[in-house]
Amino acid sequence: MKIKGQIVSSRREFVGEHFGPGAWEKVLAALPDPDRETLRGTILATGWYEFELGKRLDDAIVGVLGGGSDEVFEELGAKSARKNLGGIHRLFLSPGDPQALMAKAGVIYRQYYDTGRREYSQTGPVSGVLTTHGAETYSHPDCLTVIGWYKEALRMCGAREITAVEEECRANGGTCCRYRFEWQM
Repeated sequence: MKIKGQIVSSRREFVGEHFGPGAWEKVLAALPDPDRETLRGTILATGWYEFELGKRLDDAIVGVLGGGSDEVFEELGAKSARKNLGGIHRLFLSPGDPQALMAKAGVIYRQYYDTGRREYSQTGPVSGVLTTHGAETYSHPDCLTVIGWYKEALRMCGAREITAVEEECRANGGTCCRYRFEWQM
């Protein structure tokens, strides 16, 4: 499975902004040589990178900067949403209509991942469930990034008091990754 370069570059930017100068080099030092070479070079936002590279990067961020906690990835997802939805992917936003944004989950997924699919089921006027099926690889940090991304995207559509619960996760033995979202307008 491959991920878009913008996922990788968002992590590099986040590390620099939140952990300061030199933090990226500390993370790179914890990675194998081939990963270090790839990540020191130009990361093409539109290029495709192996999911496993991203997973090793996430593990290094948790180990080196997160003190063993992966909770930082929800914040990273929010930053990624602000950047991407404020630029090239702004057409996904539906100001005043969070359900319209969520209904685009399948199309949004294909912008970031090359394998699997994501679907959205509306469960009420201000709630719904995102489910990811068929992804060849998965990780808990990636799921937290998804939660952070969608919470921020919902905010950008006018939602407030957003909650998200991961009800099932392949990283924890589930058959899919399922997230329940609720919000106020």
